[in-house]
Amino acid sequence: MLLLVGLGNPGEKYARHRHNVGFMAADAIADAHGFDAQKSKFRGELREGFLAGPAGRTKALILKPQTYMNESGRSVGEALRFYKLPPEDVFVFYDELDLAPGKLRVKTGGGAAGHNGIRSIEAHIGNEFHRIRIGIGHPGDKSRVTGHVLGDFAKTDYEWLSPMLDAIAQAAPLLSDENSNKFASSVAQNLVPNRSEPAKAENSTTGTNTASARVTDEKTTKNPFADALQNLLRGKE
Repeated sequence: MLLLVGLGNPGEKYARHRHNVGFMAADAIADAHGFDAQKSKFRGELREGFLAGPAGRTKALILKPQTYMNESGRSVGEALRFYKLPPEDVFVFYDELDLAPGKLRVKTGGGAAGHNGIRSIEAHIGNEFHRIRIGIGHPGDKSRVTGHVLGDFAKTDYEWLSPMLDAIAQAAPLLSDENSNKFASSVAQNLVPNRSEPAKAENSTTGTNTASARVTDEKTTKNPFADALQNLLRGKE
């Protein structure tokens, strides 16, 4: 069984924030794969379902901690202990300030790199879980970081955000293979389906992979979550 965790802050006030892209990724996966309706458990919102990967169907839980970002580890820790899962079965989706918008990087272990949600999870379960970082870009000036991270995605961000979330949802079954290389490569290929050569894993010897989401092809397959996201963003006009 896998535990997929999306990080963010609860409530409508934060729903469109860049800091909540982890929540968005979690919803995209759950919606695309027909997970059960969410229920309140482990200080979070929990959905249960299956991911049909190459090795067969794998039970998966999707958890969105409702503790606010800085206490995310309390929710993750409770779920991990209840199901008696090792940290290696945990995949955490979250925003990365130091990655360009539309970039995705996967890594197992490592430090928190200043992310309070990851720091909290490390405090409760250790650091040997998988991190799936979704780039939101740096505003360029340190004084603008807080407003950027805790600000809504712009209308133009939809050009990379919706395809990225859809690609993550399509590739999610590969996480059941415990092979982050395959997941990252699949995300890249789903984003650019007409590319002649599959994207190469970056720095594969260190377990870190990157996928680019710079596509605006309106023919990209969408899932229900992507349509809902579009409506949210258009509501800001």
